[in-house]
Amino acid sequence: MNSHDVIQCSSDSWDFAINHRLTRGLNVHPTADDLILYLALKAVEFQLPPQINRFSDLSAQWHEEIDRTFGSYQQACVAVNQLLLGLHELRAIAHCCHQSPIGKKLPVALYVHISALNRLDPLLRLYEHLARQALNPPPPTTLIKFHTDKPIISYLFYPDFDTDAHPDLATSYQVLVPRGRVNFSNYTNSNNPPILHRKETFVAAEYPLYESFNQLTKMEENLGLLSKKTRLYSSIGTRQGWLNHLARCGVAIQDHQVVYLSDQEVETVRITPRIERHKAAIIRKSLSRPVRLALESGLFRENSSFFDYGCGYGGDLKQISDRGYLSAGWDPYYSPETPQIVSEIVNLGYVINVIECQVERREALIRAWELTQRVLIVAAQILIDDCDRGIIAYGDGVITNRNTFQKYYQQEELKIYIDQVLNVDSIPIDLGVYVVFRDESEAEDFRASRFRSRVSSPRICAQVKRFEEYQELLQPLIEFLCDRGRLPVGAELKQTSEIEAEFGTIKRAFKVIMQATNSPEWEQVADRRRQDLLVYLALSHFGKRRKLSDLSEQVKNDIKGLFGSYKKACALADVMLYSMGNPDIIAECCYNSDIGQKRQNSLWVHISALEKLDPLLRVYEGCAHRTIGRLEGTTLIKFHIKTPKITYLFYPDFDTNPHPVLQTKMAIDLRDLQVSYRSYQGANAPILYAKEAFVTPDYPSYEKFAKLTSQEQDWGLLDDKSAIQTLGGWLKCLEEHCAEIRGHRVYWRSDADPYQVKLIKSARRNRRQKSQSVTDHTGSENGETTPSEE
Repeated sequence: MNSHDVIQCSSDSWDFAINHRLTRGLNVHPTADDLILYLALKAVEFQLPPQINRFSDLSAQWHEEIDRTFGSYQQACVAVNQLLLGLHELRAIAHCCHQSPIGKKLPVALYVHISALNRLDPLLRLYEHLARQALNPPPPTTLIKFHTDKPIISYLFYPDFDTDAHPDLATSYQVLVPRGRVNFSNYTNSNNPPILHRKETFVAAEYPLYESFNQLTKMEENLGLLSKKTRLYSSIGTRQGWLNHLARCGVAIQDHQVVYLSDQEVETVRITPRIERHKAAIIRKSLSRPVRLALESGLFRENSSFFDYGCGYGGDLKQISDRGYLSAGWDPYYSPETPQIVSEIVNLGYVINVIECQVERREALIRAWELTQRVLIVAAQILIDDCDRGIIAYGDGVITNRNTFQKYYQQEELKIYIDQVLNVDSIPIDLGVYVVFRDESEAEDFRASRFRSRVSSPRICAQVKRFEEYQELLQPLIEFLCDRGRLPVGAELKQTSEIEAEFGTIKRAFKVIMQATNSPEWEQVADRRRQDLLVYLALSHFGKRRKLSDLSEQVKNDIKGLFGSYKKACALADVMLYSMGNPDIIAECCYNSDIGQKRQNSLWVHISALEKLDPLLRVYEGCAHRTIGRLEGTTLIKFHIKTPKITYLFYPDFDTNPHPVLQTKMAIDLRDLQVSYRSYQGANAPILYAKEAFVTPDYPSYEKFAKLTSQEQDWGLLDDKSAIQTLGGWLKCLEEHCAEIRGHRVYWRSDADPYQVKLIKSARRNRRQKSQSVTDHTGSENGETTPSEE
């Protein structure tokens, strides 16, 4: 039996693997233990006292087996009752574990391979069945650990149990049996995971690889590698500790054999561990970032087919299949027999960065492209600060402590690599994630759509009977006008024939809409769409600007309807682009912006307000976004005024935290597209205040943010802004003012010193009086009447 045949099974096949003697029917006579377990499983949810099913509920075949084995059904029920009562006694469980002829026994645990479960005492089999009910679906499992000192069962997954002499632990699920509570541990990204020794002790003697396991253990024992007398014994339970121990002893393990190494080979073992690509695979419970971004970007259509090239454990396949798409995948280790299928969308997610051979890396990218009908997704690790976690440089990457290879790309380097190998112009959709389209016109549509801003439909401000009668018919036309900023051409709108049948022409229908709505707002919509197209055309100049014939019919119609000609649109876009070379123009746009928080040398804007900025600033930011991509989760964008630079900042809890803490920032120098990263934590992490300054007034939480800022100003919390730039400084400020923030409001601290509170209240009154005095004086100078003069 191959362990992969068992450990990656469904709930039904799990039952088959454990209770195969029962599920195969009566062609193989069940033992007394099998019969007892079968009847116990028929009991009503293991109630106390046990409630056994009626004899008449069983088939005639089972009647015969029960009579033959127990003499009567009553005697069988007595045995089952004893089993069910012992199920709730930890001492009975521990006794069965200590007496078990199968499995590896430790002072407080019994470890059993899943293939040997059916050989255990019926009480342990029933106990495990009860624990498994808390896992839905049952996870991939290799070994089951019965704890004898507490009511816990652990399900341990060793993906390489058969092939690796000392396999790494990947995942562990701990089930607290009485309550069904589950704790999960994931070691797939651990640099030093736990490993196994003496594998033959976990399986039955009939296990196909039992002799191979047993021979290896004997060789290791003869060489003293497993001796408890050595001071290193406690450290060999982890991957790195074991490798270091082998290197000290001058040996290595190859194909379940111990081999001696020369001095040079020993040094090689110490320096260059073998590369195990499959260990880079991750068990996923949700979509991987590249596939999630592709979904969010609208790349999946109805009935799209999806193929995952290098699918690992197949997490993305299941998630995509659950969403109703046809999905398949191939992996050289986990799914080598699966056919490679040409599909509409192909994902090459985090594959090329784990292949140490540059020739194979290139072949993988080319093969994935060959399988692609419409869109290829390519993702790889990007060079950030944690690249020094690898233990040694190897080729053009590093070998990690888990014996996996990692090639860390620069963002621009990754684009150049994809473009050169496939002879394409890849499009970044996020940091380290690119998409490549087969159809160039579809690629241009996708690029243009990424610069299309959100537009609200003009308000209905007049009662027009004809509009009210046909509003439902006209609604698709209104939506099209908002989306494209122009009238539809030909069959672009499905409802064109119905609208023309009622109004004669689309233009007449639009006149009715104009009568019922605020007509100047429609020109604003058209102007926003002109700006969107200009941003797209300006940025397309960085690559090879496409000919008009390369664009889709819809984009062609956009250009003709909004600009008159492609030549005119490109000329206007070029004027905008050339303005980027003048830093004074960018500075002026920043200083004159009605959106965002203006600082001495920068403009800070929330990501939601980017599309409402001056088109020149959108192009300026697009220079970074188009080539490099934005930092995942970008919250704010910082436009530098003195230097040509864009910085993306990530505040994870911007909406919920009154003063969110900066977690990560990514700065892009537009002169050479160099990228720098920095992460923050602790008291020195920068914070935000006056959040309403970064967003527009229509932002959902704008009023809440503004009220908090007003309250904080009244308390004097924002008086010394230089002192509250960091989390530590802000907390100190709150303490000095006897204040605390709950939700988005300021409150007195419950443990505040009364005398200090009195002083602070007095300072607040003085501040208000001074502020009112300044206001009154200003009003008098302007000839205004103050309340006191009335």
